[in-house]
Amino acid sequence: MARTDSLSPYLADTRRLADVIAAIQVMGTYKFYWQDFPGWAERISGDASQAAYWRRIFEDHPEFFRLDGERQGAALVWRRQYPKRFHVDEERRLSMAEVLALGEGDMARVSREPMSAGDIRSLIDTAVDLHSRALDQQKDRRWWLPLATAVAALLGAVLGAWLKSF
Repeated sequence: MARTDSLSPYLADTRRLADVIAAIQVMGTYKFYWQDFPGWAERISGDASQAAYWRRIFEDHPEFFRLDGERQGAALVWRRQYPKRFHVDEERRLSMAEVLALGEGDMARVSREPMSAGDIRSLIDTAVDLHSRALDQQKDRRWWLPLATAVAALLGAVLGAWLKSF
């Protein structure tokens, strides 16, 4: 379930931005565009037992990641838009005629094409920008702190002077 409180998911954890960037890099270049959560956890962090953690990352960042219909795995939104014409063993894009000629078993080896370095860079830049905006918004919500401190100091001084007069 995605976060519903006002805290940006980028601010929920000090390593969040780094993990989003790592997921973008791995999910953008891996030969298969979709994996289950233990598969992505193993690919990204080297520990399949971290599947629940990575699921939460994917759920908290729908701007980059989408879960499948059964909610058992995830893919990059951008990469899901590519046609399923990349043969993972031959590492090449198939023509439409080649795709239509494949049998059902052979289609298991066809995925969506890996993303270009430029496309991945664009997603990373977006993540960094969203993180920066979340930090700025957090600072903007604290505009009243210096004012409250000054008012408290003034009240303290007035109260101290008043009490001293007795």
